[in-house]
Parts: sequence; structure tokens; C-alpha cells
Amino acid sequence: MKLFLTFSLFFILGYSNYCNAQLGFCSGNSGAPIFTETFGAGSNFGPPLPAGTTTYQFVSEAPQDGQYTIASNSGFFDWHNTGDRTPGDTNGKMLIVNADFTAGEFFRITVSGLCQGTSYEFSSWVLNLLPISGCGGNGIPINVGFQIWDSTDSVLLASGNTGPVGGTVSPVWNQYALVFQTEPGQTEVILKMINNGQGGCGNDLAIDDIVFKSCGDAIDITDNNNSDVFLGCSNTATNLELTANPDFAVFQTHAYQWQMSNDGNNWSDISGENNQSYTANPAEGSTFYRVTVAEDAANLQNELCNVISDVFEFTIEPPPDAPISNGDITDCGTDEVSLTVNVPNNILVNWFDAPTGGNLIASNTAAFITNVPGTYYSESVTQRAGCSSLSRTAVKFTRLEPLNFTDETIYFCEGEQVTLGVEVENNVSYIWSTGETLPQITVAAQGTYSVDFVNANGCEATKNFELFQINTPVISEVITNGFDIEIITSETGDFSYSIDGQNFQYGNIFYAIPGGRYTITVRENLGCGEDVVSHLHFVIPKFFTPNNDGFNDFFEIRGIQEFGNSEVNIFDRFGKLLKSYKNSPVIWDGSYLGSSLPTNDYWYQIIIDGEEFNGHFTLKR
Repeated sequence: MKLFLTFSLFFILGYSNYCNAQLGFCSGNSGAPIFTETFGAGSNFGPPLPAGTTTYQFVSEAPQDGQYTIASNSGFFDWHNTGDRTPGDTNGKMLIVNADFTAGEFFRITVSGLCQGTSYEFSSWVLNLLPISGCGGNGIPINVGFQIWDSTDSVLLASGNTGPVGGTVSPVWNQYALVFQTEPGQTEVILKMINNGQGGCGNDLAIDDIVFKSCGDAIDITDNNNSDVFLGCSNTATNLELTANPDFAVFQTHAYQWQMSNDGNNWSDISGENNQSYTANPAEGSTFYRVTVAEDAANLQNELCNVISDVFEFTIEPPPDAPISNGDITDCGTDEVSLTVNVPNNILVNWFDAPTGGNLIASNTAAFITNVPGTYYSESVTQRAGCSSLSRTAVKFTRLEPLNFTDETIYFCEGEQVTLGVEVENNVSYIWSTGETLPQITVAAQGTYSVDFVNANGCEATKNFELFQINTPVISEVITNGFDIEIITSETGDFSYSIDGQNFQYGNIFYAIPGGRYTITVRENLGCGEDVVSHLHFVIPKFFTPNNDGFNDFFEIRGIQEFGNSEVNIFDRFGKLLKSYKNSPVIWDGSYLGSSLPTNDYWYQIIIDGEEFNGHFTLKR
């Protein structure tokens, strides 16, 4: 029934061409084909149809109007070049017809051996050979009429027309059908095909796969759960009552013969099972059941008179073997792990938290992902019936205590050595980034060092050391800026500064410092050394303005008096000595021999305790 309902739906929805209302498929179940015409196979033309089958002329070439041929392809003229319709045919042939100019019958056959008073379905496939572009897009459509007559050719039992079927872009086979009923005492009918179209350019067609089948009620089979299929397990399956359900659309009475098959193709009668219901108790595997149905028990064994129900599939699956574990897992980290098992391709795997019963924690997967230690249980399940294995396979996940280390940052003083190492448990191997394999190493250069640990359980860990060298401060320059002293180092760091070696500050500039000799000290605040230099601090003005306004009226070197043995000489730009001071304060008013000197640059020479300092200043008027 499902097959023919599919055909019916295809016929209704798929064909865009008008069809005579009398055309239609069997609405119920059909029997096996009792007559089939596929027109043979082979690469040659023909053979011609038997005498009396057609009034058209047979040719072994492209057929003209009123001619036909039988061939395995239709590559003539500008027609669709296609093979026959019969599935699986090698060089299968079809009837190719170039319709005559005059409408009328072009094909007739007699079908014998039918059962009297029985409904039948006739069907045939038809192809319009002309593409939609043929004849300049104005090709004549095909239009075929089908007629079923009694054996006397005097009583029309059924008829229908395809209606106009136009050309298509690509070859399209359409199936048409008629349902008819033989009369009492009638076992033979005549099939006629009529050309309803006109001659000319177009109206060219192919016919293939003419089939006659018996037509009866739509009959399905259900079990006592109203299902048309049963899937069960051998450890739980019981007998099942099957019932044939005809729809009484055709038959008024029903005779039954139950059949069974192990493959769904080859069927055998079940002896003595002729009731509407049958109790099935099959062995493991798939067993298929159906019934042949006739209105009269005498026709049950006559394929020309009976019909076949839908098929009921009864599948009994044995419990599958339990999964095979891929091994327990021991893990040292904190990440998730995958517990896995092996099963055949058609078997599913479910996971539980107990060897029996328990909670389902994962389904349809051979791999269970978790980060929680414990024992988990896998169960095999068949895909179709859902039969479970009789036992479950345990897979254990053990989490070992990991080796956890915190990376370190270490600072060390320039010139020192650092010992690196970690206290860990026994039976641990060490591999340092330096290549050493001892628990501790000694290094003297800054940089990144690491050590990999592996303990007896195979747990691995890594510890990193970042070493930074703290440089000893080095004083590169001490600068006197007026009354201020600025200390410059060649390295940057966390330094403190002093001008007396006792009192320190973080800033490197000392403000408003009297002239004199100072002990300049820079020390590293973490204790990584210091540097000490002596500095003579003179407060020497860069210019003076002797205009008696009370501001900068004299060139005065402050702090010179702090030294016991000093000498200061002042020169003009030509090196002429203008003024000299020994062991006395230096205060010059900008005159020479009582005369005021002009605006200009002048030079000084300072000698203190054998050390000489030179520079220049500006006199502005």
C-alpha cells in the first residue's frame, strides 16, 4: 500500500499536465505483476511487434509520421536522446512512436489469465520525445488515450486520456494508470492506446513498462500496540499478535494466507495460518510478515487474483557484548580526561555511575569526558531495538596529587652567585634548562631558568626562576650648579644619595649648599654596594653687574675661604692678569687700576691645595 500511495502522490503532485479524471492508480494494495511489457533489451532495432498489435509501420531507423521502432535510445531528429525507463536495464528497449497525421489507435494487446469479477490496475510510462524548444517552440503535444475492453472488444471497461503533454527541457517519464474490474466469466481483456493528437511537427512519444496487477483493499498489519513494526530484545521479547486490517474499499469478503520472509524479498506461506490474526514468535534477527488476500479462498494461491498487504517487520536483537575498555586512566593534572571503550560500529554506548541501575550520565558516546575521579560504567546498546548488554564495563579514573610550584623572581647583587633549587619528595628527577640534573644549581648571570620535575608516578611539573641583577652604583659626574650639587650615576637603580657620607636622601640634587669639599656617596638601597668621590664645591657666579644697584655688584667666589691654602687669578680674554687673591675672600668690583672695565667675558684660575680649576664669567654694564 505504501508503494502505491507514493505513486499516487507522485502522480497527483508531480504532473503538471491535465489528466482525464478516469485515470488513476489502485487506491489499495496490489498483487504481484501479472503482465509486464518492457520491450526487451539489446543494441539492435526491433523485433517488430506481433501482427495485430499496431497499424503503424516498423522501421529500423528514425521513424517518420505513422511509423514506430523499438530501440534502446531515442537519439533521432532533435528529440531527447535518452534510454528506456526500466530501472536496471542494460540496453533496455522502449516503443518509439512518431504519431500519424490521423488520430486513432496505434497499439493493442490482449491480456489473458485474469480472474473473473476482480479489480485490476493497468499502468504505463509515457515520454514526450520533443524538447520544449523543438519545432521552434511550437511542437504538437502528445495526447494518449488508454482503453480497457472486454475480450469481445464490445464492452469498454475503463478509459482515460493523458491530455496534452507538452515538451520539456529534459526527458520526463510520466506514469499513467487505469483501474478496472473484470466481469463475471471474463478472464481476458484488450488494452488499446489511442493517438488523440494531430500529425505534424511534434506528437512523438515513447512507451515503456506496461504492467497489469490485481487491485484490492488497502491492507496494513499492526500488532496489539497498533504499531506496524516491532523491535525487541531476546531477553525480554514475548509472543506478539499480528492483525491484517483491510479497508473494504474493493473486497467485500476476505480470505487470508500469512507469509513470512527472512530477507523481505523471498516469501513462503505459513502453513495453516489463514485467519485475520496471527501470533508471531520469531527467533533472533529480522523476520518479515505479510498476508495475501483474496475475496475467495480459492484465489489465495492465484497471483492473478490476490493482493499483498503491507509488510510487518519483527526484529529481535540479542543483547550486545559489554564494551571493551581502553584502560583505566591515572592523571596528575587538573584537566578533564576522556575515558574510552570500544564497541562494534552499529552499537551505541551509555555511561552510568553504578555497575547496575544508577544514573545515566552520558549517552551515545564511546568517550566519557570528566574531571571528577571515580569509577564509571559503560553499557552497550543496539541502535535499532535499544537492547542493552547484560553487564557493564568499569573504567576507573584516578587523580594523583600534582606537583605544584610557584614561579619565583629573584634579585641579586652584581658579582654575587645565586643557588636555585626546590625541596620536593624523594624519587624525583630534575632536568634544568642549563642541562644539569641535580636538585640545585648555582648561577651568576641574570635571565630565566627552569627545572622540570618527574616523580615516581610519572607526574610532571615545571618551575621557573626569573633572575635580575642589581648593579652597584657608579658615580659618573658631580656637577655644581650655582649653590646646588647634582650627582650623576652611570647606572639607574634604587639609590640613595649623600654629600657627607652620613645623611642620605632619595633625590640626586642637593640645594643651597655652601662651597667647600664634600664626600659624595651613592648607595644601593637593598645593600648592593656604594660609590664614594670627593667634590670641591665652589659657588662661582656666571656673570655680575657692577652698577651699584645692590644686586650682583661683585664677582664673588663663595666658599673659597673654607680652604686653608687658596689662590685666585682673574684675566681678560688676552690673558692679562687683572686681579689676584691668595688665602683671602674673592670679591672683585670689575675695575683695573681704578678704572672700570667694559662688558666682556673674563677668565679665572683657582688653585686650592695644588688642584687647579679654570672657567670664565661675564661682566655686564
